[in-house]
Amino acid sequence: MSINAVSPPVILPGPDPGSEGPAETHSTGRAVRRLPGWRELIASPVALLPLLLLGIVAAVLVYASGLHDFGWSFWGANYVFNPPGDAASGSIYGIGYYALGSFVTAGLALLLATAISLALAISLVVYLPPVVSRPLTVLTDLLAGIPSIVFGLWGFVVLSPYFGQSVEPTMSAFLHWIPGLGGTSYTIGTGEGTLLAVFILTIMVVPITTAIMRESIRTVPQSAIEAGLALGATRWEVVRHVRLKMARQGLWGAVFLGFGRAFGESVAVAMVIGEALWSPSWLPPNVYAGSYTIASFVFNQWDSAFLYPTLLQALVEFSLVLFLISLAVNTVGHHLSTRGSGEGA
Repeated sequence: MSINAVSPPVILPGPDPGSEGPAETHSTGRAVRRLPGWRELIASPVALLPLLLLGIVAAVLVYASGLHDFGWSFWGANYVFNPPGDAASGSIYGIGYYALGSFVTAGLALLLATAISLALAISLVVYLPPVVSRPLTVLTDLLAGIPSIVFGLWGFVVLSPYFGQSVEPTMSAFLHWIPGLGGTSYTIGTGEGTLLAVFILTIMVVPITTAIMRESIRTVPQSAIEAGLALGATRWEVVRHVRLKMARQGLWGAVFLGFGRAFGESVAVAMVIGEALWSPSWLPPNVYAGSYTIASFVFNQWDSAFLYPTLLQALVEFSLVLFLISLAVNTVGHHLSTRGSGEGA
């Protein structure tokens, strides 16, 4: 009896998967890349439009400021403005105090927002049923669409009297043994100050950090979760040792993006932060006292800056520093959140 041999299938060479764009194959067998069509020619410049806009903004800020004050004194804490013709010494535009106020205010708000967002994201993804998590997810996302002026008015009109009469005296009475939480008579009572600014920023940061943390935790592979449960781990142990570890880069990305959101906020912070300078100390005596940030200072001084060209140039330099810091923080946060989502998926 004869056995018919079956010839193996012939695999024809195809285009390289890593190649860019489709290729055409001639009768000789060589692949020839085709020329880009009109869609590609139009889409390529449009894809570069955000980068072009960032470059234009940076170029305008550099040109308008002239970089006249970028010396050692610019990074100090001394800020003295003397109008032209004043008999006093020249002006000194130090950004150090305002930069420190921005980092302290945004950092405190980020600590609170991170704790709230992480707990909220874990609850929405792991513990709450869909009938409850879906409405809460929509409500949390809707907070991100509220204009900052609304938060500022709400804090100034509604929360400021309540903080001054109830929250600040109570915190100072019971938590005075903690550094920074013990108040004095001249810093308690107005309601406006660093504490109210931190509270407003926390509410404004929670939506973006919650959304990114929620998606990072959700993209953890189901096989890894089932493997942890099969080994006898509880749901909370799976959250701690599987979900949070695999989504850690996305979580860190949410932290950086939240910091960039809080660091650059101007209108809402300017309305509730109290606007006070403390000398010789760079920091306010406690969290109830007023302070400044870079964004709030530029916002408050902008109306009078057009009367004095030197002051206008200094404020533009402040804005340039704020732009560069926010751009760097947001770039790192976007990179981490993208990598975290990709690895989880």
